[in-house]
Amino acid sequence: MHKATRNTGCIIGCAAALIIGGGLLIRRWRRTPLATERVELLDVPVDPLTMEAALQRIEEFIRSRQPHHVFTADASGIMRAQEDPELKAIVQQADLITADGAGVLIATQLQGRRLPARVSGVDLVEQISALAASKGYRIYLLGAAEHVVQRAAGMLTARYPGLRIAGVHHGYFTAAAEAGIVRDIALAHPDVLFVALGIPAQEQFIRRNFAQLDVPVMIGVGGSFDVISGQLQRAPRWMQRTGMEWLFRLLQQPSRLPRMSALPRFVLAAWKMRRQ
Repeated sequence: MHKATRNTGCIIGCAAALIIGGGLLIRRWRRTPLATERVELLDVPVDPLTMEAALQRIEEFIRSRQPHHVFTADASGIMRAQEDPELKAIVQQADLITADGAGVLIATQLQGRRLPARVSGVDLVEQISALAASKGYRIYLLGAAEHVVQRAAGMLTARYPGLRIAGVHHGYFTAAAEAGIVRDIALAHPDVLFVALGIPAQEQFIRRNFAQLDVPVMIGVGGSFDVISGQLQRAPRWMQRTGMEWLFRLLQQPSRLPRMSALPRFVLAAWKMRRQ
């Protein structure tokens, strides 16, 4: 790695660590009102939900049998939406938007409101799978490399006995093959579709095929299959609790540095909105 790249990484990492550390201190010592309605972060709405409340909403979606889109909003996704009008429009149409990342919690804190909890994509995959195993719901996994998605499906079924996998397909398909994959998913009749194609491709896939898929819950889960399959390690619990999971991920994947740079920019943008 070049010296300039290392220095840039150190600067960004330190800045983000200071922002997150300061935000956590603010959250601990200031009694900020709990948000009771959707909050807006740079024109992206976020629902103030705990994991339990999010699962309750998701089960309501399943029982309705109508298609719904769930978006997990982290700092990089929200910043990406500022530069991508199509993505922003897709996100704004989502039926449920969770706070995926410490940056989102801190940004709302700086605006004088408090979200009750972080509800991340990888945690949603785990918790929805547990719910599906207990209720007989069927899940479909789409995305990542073939060996990764197959191993992720195997890990979930081993972890949650009784879990019913409606289907599995890798994410390296051509545009010409998309219609066939959509047809196969629709014919499998899953209750939940996890799409791990990365942002914005996964959101675009869901919205483009929303009616044809006709799945009660469709959710983009980014790199969750890599974590669940063991391809990547999950950060220790203390790093998850203190909002430093992003740093653990960056140490495993230095190529994510440009994406991680969105975190301090996002928090700064949220702070400026507060001052307006």
